[in-house]
Amino acid sequence: MSDPLDKATSKAPAILGEGCLSRYDPNDLSPEDGTEFPGAAELWEQLKEQADEPEKPA
Repeated sequence: MSDPLDKATSKAPAILGEGCLSRYDPNDLSPEDGTEFPGAAELWEQLKEQADEPEKPA
């Protein structure tokens, strides 16, 4: 991973919307912005399974 301080000086992606509805423009994002997450579907399934399990008393 590169130096995080290098990111601070890079060009930020365009933003759509205003206030609480603001979000990065997906068309302006690139792999350098961290848009690739190959394990997202697996993580989502794992988190859903954990949420469905009843909590065990300590």
